[in-house]
Amino acid sequence: MPKPKFIHAMIRVLDLDRSLAFYRDAFGLEENYRLDFPDFALAYLRNAENDFELELTLNKGRSEAYTHGSGYGHLAVCVDDLEAEHRRMSGLGIAPTDIKRFADGDSLIARFFFVQDPDGYKVEVLERHGHYQ
Repeated sequence: MPKPKFIHAMIRVLDLDRSLAFYRDAFGLEENYRLDFPDFALAYLRNAENDFELELTLNKGRSEAYTHGSGYGHLAVCVDDLEAEHRRMSGLGIAPTDIKRFADGDSLIARFFFVQDPDGYKVEVLERHGHYQ
């Protein structure tokens, strides 16, 4: 019997166009599919690197910011050149955090930084290394 396959993660956004632009510019995600209904719209984003999608849900008519509660942590992507991505995103005005190093003694586990999307969702940008491929 085939094992379950994860296909998408969903976040709610207030301004779909603003979020589409952010995820396109920051991570090269393009809209792959959209469902548009009178009360809400669903936009599915992906790039050539993966078949896993980010689903942006717009509840039409909502103006109040969403709360992230205590359960949401972050999304994560990996890149080949962390410094180049940091510079590129800084140039876009995205304001990445400083690059951090996570290690176990002298053994590097990961190098990373964080950005926030227009709705305050955190996205971790990891350098391809070890487990993070």
